[in-house]
Formats: sequence, C-alpha cells, structure tokens
Amino acid sequence: MLMEALLAVTIFAFGVLVLGKCVNGCLSAMRLKEEDALARRALENRWAEIESGAVPVGKNTAEELKPPFDGMTLKTTVVPVEKENEKQEKVEGIYAITLSVTWGGEDEEQSKELLFYYYPSAGNAAATGTTPTR
Repeated sequence: MLMEALLAVTIFAFGVLVLGKCVNGCLSAMRLKEEDALARRALENRWAEIESGAVPVGKNTAEELKPPFDGMTLKTTVVPVEKENEKQEKVEGIYAITLSVTWGGEDEEQSKELLFYYYPSAGNAAATGTTPTR
C-alpha cells in the first residue's frame, strides 16, 4: 500500500513538472509574438513616416526607440538606385530603403527587416533634397 502511494505521488509530481514546463513554453511563445507584433508596428510606423515625407531620406541612421518600443533599435539604410526607363534615360531619385529593428530576446537578439523602394513625389521632394525627374 505504501509503495503504491509513493508511486502515485511520483507520477503526480512528474506530471506537475511537465505541465509547468508546457505553461512556461506557452508564455514564452506569447511574449515572442507580442514582441514581433511590436517590431512590425515600429517598422510600419517608420515606413509611413518616410512615405509621407515626415522623415527625410538620404542618410543612414540608427536610433533607440522611445516607448512603447523600449529596448528596440531602428536602423535605416538608404541606397540610391539607378534605373533606366524604356527610352534608356536614367531615372534618378529612386531609393532602396531597408528598415531593420533589433531587440534583445530571452536567449538571443531578435531582428525584423523591411525593404522597400521609395520615389519621392513632387510634394515631398524637399524631404530628400532632390528634385524628381520625369
């Protein structure tokens, strides 16, 4: 009778430990999902700022973000792209912009990246210091 009770307590303790590990894994997954969503929001915000002309384009930057994005670093890499149109004329003023946000994860550093092309319209050509050609 005593051995059966001891075996039952051992099995119960093992089950509680496994359940605790599963709950810990679920909480970690939820935290990573929330951090990923926050990083995506930071990238989308900067993308909208660049598209609207609120943030000047032309130089590479790196900045620590303010709340609610504490602990995240946003890097902007701007590369001019030289393309030709169908008449073999150079089209200037096109930029390949890479936005990269990094943050410290539980085990290692996490990052998210967004690459897009930007051609300033006449309304926000002053933000880049260039005049678009057509």
